[in-house]
Amino acid sequence: MKNKKLIKLEKILSKMGKVVVAYSGGADSAFLLKVAVDTLGGQNVLAVTAKSETYTSSELKDAVKNAKKIGARQIIISTNELKNPNFRKNPVNRCYYCKYELFGELKKIAGKENIKFVIDASNVDDHKDYRPGAKAKKELSVRSPLQEAGLDKEDIRQSSKKLGLVSWSKPAAACLASRLPYGEKIEVEKLRRIEKAEDFLRNLGFKQVRVRCHNNLARIEVPAGDISGTERSRSKITKKLKALGFLYITLDLQGYRTGSLNEAIK
Repeated sequence: MKNKKLIKLEKILSKMGKVVVAYSGGADSAFLLKVAVDTLGGQNVLAVTAKSETYTSSELKDAVKNAKKIGARQIIISTNELKNPNFRKNPVNRCYYCKYELFGELKKIAGKENIKFVIDASNVDDHKDYRPGAKAKKELSVRSPLQEAGLDKEDIRQSSKKLGLVSWSKPAAACLASRLPYGEKIEVEKLRRIEKAEDFLRNLGFKQVRVRCHNNLARIEVPAGDISGTERSRSKITKKLKALGFLYITLDLQGYRTGSLNEAIK
């Protein structure tokens, strides 16, 4: 039996008729895409995935693979947020510039496809953190059906599991620029260093991990329950991250939490 929130989501999508979905391949956007396809039919849904220096190659591969499983029509676009000096300077509203470019491109695509609605996968829990990208969403009239239906992260994961989506247990992801403290310039070299460091740690078995880059210092975040496990691989981690260019390797004793760099502005 469907819950009330899912029924409400289906009603919201039904009224839209045709949609362009901002689809990253994460748990939230995969769920939104699946429900949109099931509700409206694949011919009325277009998934658009952005490819840029700020996203990992593994995330893109997963997004393509899962879109095919869902049966969605998908196109991949290239965004160039690093060419925007406002984004590259990494101000506290950095995400605004990224989202404005992304949603702007999606609006253009929607116009060409004769689709009225562009939707993203923001959920109720996103209201709890600092989200400057929400301003861009409002300015460009992008809808967030998951928020409108009252769905939070746990709702999405449980419903995704029931729908058989492999993404139901996928760890939260964010663009690589979110690993840099506000004010530290965003450069391709730093992003690739962070990506390689996190890939290495995942290969060691840490599913949820962040490597925050404070100039030449790496601050590793893993869930509190995994902190003791880093001791077994301490030498390997230190050797690898130093080889990638980090001078100091540290472990955050608070553990992983979403948007930890936002703590500096609260």
